[in-house]
Amino acid sequence: MTPFTKQVIGIIKGIPEGRVMTYGQIAELAGSRRAARQVVRILHSSSKKHGLPWHRVVNAKGEIAIQDDESRFLQTVLLQNEGVEVDEEGRLDLASAQFHPDWNGE
Repeated sequence: MTPFTKQVIGIIKGIPEGRVMTYGQIAELAGSRRAARQVVRILHSSSKKHGLPWHRVVNAKGEIAIQDDESRFLQTVLLQNEGVEVDEEGRLDLASAQFHPDWNGE
C-alpha cells in the first residue's frame, strides 16, 4: 500500500458520523492536492476491505457524485440517517456538514 493510500484510508476512517468531506479535501490532506480521482479509486477498491464510511465523501459542490441509482439512494439514506440533510437532487449544505480535521498524517 502506498503512503498516499494509507493516508487517504486514515482520513476517511476519521470522518465522524453526520459529517462529510470532499474528494479533493481528502486528497489535499493526504499530500496530493490534485489526486481527487485517486481518492475515488481508493474508495471504490478499499471501502469494504477497510470498513470505510464511503457514504461520507461527496464532491466539491456538496453533491453525491455516484451515478448508479441504487448506490446513490443508499448514500442518501445513510447520510440522512446520520442527520445530514440531502435534497432530491443529492445536494447537501457543505458549509454545515463538512468536516475539517486537524490531520497530522498519522
